[in-house]
Amino acid sequence: MSTLLDAGRLAFGTLSVLPVRPPRRVDGPVGGAAMLLAPVVGVVLAALVAVPAGLLVGALDRPPLLVAVLAVGALALLTRGMHADGLADVADGLGSGRTGEDALAVMKRSDIGPFGVVTLLVALLAQVVATAVLLGADAQLGAAALGLAVVLGRTTLPWLCTPAYPAARPGGLGALVAGRVERPAAALVVLLVAAGLGAGAWFLTDGDADRTRWLVAAALGFLVGQGCASEVAARCLRRFGGVTGDVYGAAVETAVTATLVVTALVAA
Repeated sequence: MSTLLDAGRLAFGTLSVLPVRPPRRVDGPVGGAAMLLAPVVGVVLAALVAVPAGLLVGALDRPPLLVAVLAVGALALLTRGMHADGLADVADGLGSGRTGEDALAVMKRSDIGPFGVVTLLVALLAQVVATAVLLGADAQLGAAALGLAVVLGRTTLPWLCTPAYPAARPGGLGALVAGRVERPAAALVVLLVAAGLGAGAWFLTDGDADRTRWLVAAALGFLVGQGCASEVAARCLRRFGGVTGDVYGAAVETAVTATLVVTALVAA
């Protein structure tokens, strides 16, 4: 029980700005358990961002584009911009054309290079536009789709922390959690998330043919989002020799962006 409590504190303290007590123990088992709880953090973040967005557009008739900007900005604030920073750093590392320690050195720099700036700008713009399209098409389902993307972004972390993705360097978050999640546990978490979100989507569609299109869109968004995150992680594995905290952040942002874009293209 103490490990689970410390894991929850580590998960929320690392992946959000929500006030929690620091864990009493931080080690490999606690780190691995924390990554299994990452989707739970995603659920809380989704509620804090998606519910107000749906109410602003649906109940108060506020402009979807403005609400989308606020939602994406709020999500960045709630996560300290950590995942966005990871995406920019990984883009610089991959774009540098270097490998191994040389590429990792590029990622550790405090400044953001041109690859990072462009990648981050495109990703955030895509998130804003896709969210605005979804909210404009249906405020309730659009908010649900936004929440789905937020949760699925954090669902990448359990499988990224399996032994298939070793740490690229000692020290930091990557070394703490890399390889600490067993494959069956990661698979179970992904299946539970998929089942839970699928049940919620089915309830929202209520068998309506037009709304069922949203269910199909959400399923495609789930598959494409996880697939894109997997491709980013695979490229980092080949170029850097492993994963880092920045790679985790890049995978989260990639999954969120791809899920939102695919859902918007299919549903709206």
